[in-house]
Amino acid sequence: MSDEYLKSYADKGLYTMQGRLSEPEDGRFQSFPRSHWETEITLAPKVPLRGIEWIYDLYGEGANPLETAEGRHELRGKLQLAGIKVTSICADYFMDCPLLHINRTVLEQRVDKLRWLISICPEMGVSRIVLPFVDASKISSGKDAEDVLTVLHQIMPQAKASAVELHLETDMNPDDFRSFLNEIPNPMVKVNYDSGNSASLGYRPLEEFSAYGDRIGSFHIKDRVLGGGTVALGKGNVDFVSLREALLDIDYHGDFVLQVARGDAGDELKWLQQAASIASSWLRGEYNHF
Repeated sequence: MSDEYLKSYADKGLYTMQGRLSEPEDGRFQSFPRSHWETEITLAPKVPLRGIEWIYDLYGEGANPLETAEGRHELRGKLQLAGIKVTSICADYFMDCPLLHINRTVLEQRVDKLRWLISICPEMGVSRIVLPFVDASKISSGKDAEDVLTVLHQIMPQAKASAVELHLETDMNPDDFRSFLNEIPNPMVKVNYDSGNSASLGYRPLEEFSAYGDRIGSFHIKDRVLGGGTVALGKGNVDFVSLREALLDIDYHGDFVLQVARGDAGDELKWLQQAASIASSWLRGEYNHF
């Protein structure tokens, strides 16, 4: 059934990470597009896409429609008019303002921010929040892992009541990530798998999926070179053949979000159309681009 699901998913269209349909702002590779978020909604059906993974970050504060009831109402209307969905939020805010290495007062403020973000999800029809624990928010010690687990256990009752899954993106090796997940077996806590990040770190799909494949709930499609940055799909070290086989093995039925490299500024629509076509071919089991 999973093979049929992947092919059907490709036919219906993928999601994209917000910001990929407009030029980068203030030199930022990925951020909430303060000046272009409305334009991106109108462009998404032209790719075509089924929807957008919305970004909530520090850079977007004051411009992100998620912040007010009026803004959320406006956003729902624009999405409905365009015929696309926002089913997930990428909470990059917690890369700018990590839940680690801070005093108790600041931690309480940031946990309150996460609680607020969870609270608006039912109103927006959002079923998951991606929490990144990489770069400034990297889990790099046993103490870090304990602190993150404490936060997760603290907010899980609200997440469950709101029917909002928390998908964790980390750069932990497969064994450490499995051990971490074993400490919080709640089915509402899942893995956001990022193909590019794993390739850059030299992790092998078979080892990752063997360790925690049953917890993978969402998938960021990206290509990166070993030890380096993001490149066009098929130009990096992602083993897309093995990845598709691994998805079949776990009978994956989650979403796919394009988080691909950027092309030439001003040519975002064409670039994303090409990336979506390549990614869809991969989901169908066609590897001519890889």
